[in-house]
Amino acid sequence: QVQLVESGGGLVQPGGSLRLSCAASGPIFTMYSMGWYRQAPGKQRELVAEADHYGTSNYDNSVKGRFTISRDNTKNTVYLEMNSLKPEDTAEYYCNADVQEGILGPRNEYWGQGTQVTVFS
Repeated sequence: QVQLVESGGGLVQPGGSLRLSCAASGPIFTMYSMGWYRQAPGKQRELVAEADHYGTSNYDNSVKGRFTISRDNTKNTVYLEMNSLKPEDTAEYYCNADVQEGILGPRNEYWGQGTQVTVFS
């Protein structure tokens, strides 16, 4: 079983910055995409940013130019650098990973437990 452990959420004022981290552990043979989703109260979970194992990144339009996703494949860790934060960025942020477990193992999708980001003035 692969586990994702997130850290780095918190309270910040508008215009501030936070850095989220998500470390994956377990029987990981190949880590395909890793990404971040968020869910605000009363809203559906939405993709924020994702990065595949080729180094290609994809961002939601609302965060382009402000957020940066990066991966450290040696540590099976994904980061989300969030700058110029806005109140509308307030949400629970979830790490997501698409993993092949073992050379002949299954390919599964995993979620972290979530970390709260609150942007307030």
